Amino acid sequence: MKISIIIPTYNEEEYLPYLLESIKRQDFTDYEVIVADAHSTDKTREIAKSFGAKIVDGGLPSVGRNKGVEAAQGEFLLFLDADVIMTRGYLESALREFVEEGLGISISQIYPLSDNMFDIISHDFANFFMKYVETLKPHGAGCYGILTRKKLHEAVGGFDENLDFGEDTDYIEKIGYFTSFKVLRDATLFVSTRRTQEEGKTGIALKYAKSTWYQFTGRKISADQLNYHFGHSEGRKRILYGVCGEGMGHAIRSGVIIDHLLEKNDVTIFASDRAYQYLSRKYDDVYEIEGFNTVYEENEVQYRRTFTKNIKWVPLDLPHNIRLMYNVAKAFKPDLIISDFEFYSNILNKILRIPLVSLDNMHVITQCYTDVPEEFKRDRFRAASVVRSFIQRPRYYLITSYFFPPIKNPDKVKMFPPILREKVMELEPTIGDHILVYQTSDSNIKLLELLKEIDDEFIIYGFHKDEKIGNLTFKSFNEDEFFDDLASAQAVITNGGFSLISEALYLKKPIYSIPVKRQFEQILNAMYLDKLEYGEFHLELDKESIEKFLSNQEYYREKIQSGFKHDRNQAIFDALDEIIEELT
Repeated sequence: MKISIIIPTYNEEEYLPYLLESIKRQDFTDYEVIVADAHSTDKTREIAKSFGAKIVDGGLPSVGRNKGVEAAQGEFLLFLDADVIMTRGYLESALREFVEEGLGISISQIYPLSDNMFDIISHDFANFFMKYVETLKPHGAGCYGILTRKKLHEAVGGFDENLDFGEDTDYIEKIGYFTSFKVLRDATLFVSTRRTQEEGKTGIALKYAKSTWYQFTGRKISADQLNYHFGHSEGRKRILYGVCGEGMGHAIRSGVIIDHLLEKNDVTIFASDRAYQYLSRKYDDVYEIEGFNTVYEENEVQYRRTFTKNIKWVPLDLPHNIRLMYNVAKAFKPDLIISDFEFYSNILNKILRIPLVSLDNMHVITQCYTDVPEEFKRDRFRAASVVRSFIQRPRYYLITSYFFPPIKNPDKVKMFPPILREKVMELEPTIGDHILVYQTSDSNIKLLELLKEIDDEFIIYGFHKDEKIGNLTFKSFNEDEFFDDLASAQAVITNGGFSLISEALYLKKPIYSIPVKRQFEQILNAMYLDKLEYGEFHLELDKESIEKFLSNQEYYREKIQSGFKHDRNQAIFDALDEIIEELT
């Protein structure tokens, strides 16, 4: 046997057939194919078997390659990734150049399976760079056709199984230290661009630049430092998490849930707008998608402008988002999708047939029986239509709420107290000398004029400035400072946003709520706030109602103390763990 071709795999059913077919079509036939598989859960092993490959148990790439060599009978060893394709005459050309040059180890040049200009230029540069430095330092990231002799592999002890990244360059350097290394000029491989699709152009460029810099300066770098993974940790489930970017509530709630999920699972996140900005600072595996945004004017939802704005971008956003999410999902192979009111993960669920779980506060509108006055029924109809269009037929609805109306379908719907951040639950509430005011839109100018007439101090967030005007202190958002002001406030004046209401209730702060007009989710939150006597619901602002509310603070505080209960998120954590176990 002349050449043993060794391919480490994990769930490579999409790419492996093309590589094996290209090997089969080579004119050179004195070879064997060994697939070192890391316990794939798809059809990788069946595909390898159908092509007559020898199959051995693998693991991380270094382990798989070494296991493959143990089963190899060839004089020469060729290590390939599963997502490459041999060009015509590759084996014959590579072996001829290798022998004629008297080499001990070599790599192949690569060309992308893409007509994208970035892919073409970046791969051309990679080829140029590898040839330029070949006499300075043997190097070769990606294992693109590492060719060597079996006796040299054995002489250096094979691939270092203690390395989880850069094991290919380490291997080349060890053999290249006492023998000749070269980038082959004639033998070339086609390579998929899935890494660019999954991680983005900037992400993959920075990752390779960082790894090359470390390796050229003689330092090791781990997979964790680069957020690079081959397969997944055994026993850990894979969860794709979609997060709506409207406001901050979805992002903050999702951050708490994701922290819990990461203890036992691998999580990849898709988010838009402010949710992406927030979550990408906390986690590595976060991908930005385009989302939907509501247009507000003078504290009122503008439905026509909202529709016009969003429908304008849907033809562009839809294919972009689905293509990105589909490519990442095909590589990540999620066991479960969780959506916090994120539209496109719902579509992905329908395409890939992966179980979907809805986790948000919005579905109280459609999954519970709520008492709504006649004047709001039209708003409820609009809101219910939107909610139903965003998420269809998940396996479970997990709804967070501080009010608990009757559930329509108890088999599918579960309700829990609001999800709170640890920072909030660690705060020690006091009753200071100010009222905290928070507005999600800076269009509510009438509120400011009224507050100037009231003999109290107000700290105001949401107007994006730092300024003091009489009894009004405006502050730009700073999380730590906001928490301090919330914990020491007498009471809170805000819209009907769920997250801040929930945090204020946990800290026993009475709430004066002026929900955004025609925004039914906020109206419903404010209605139940008033019904439970945790504060007051007002559609219109006036000085007298604010002063009356402030004079009744103690009564509302006592109602909150006796009525609002919280379990530090434990019930929803337990339910999620059980659902993941059931559905995966």
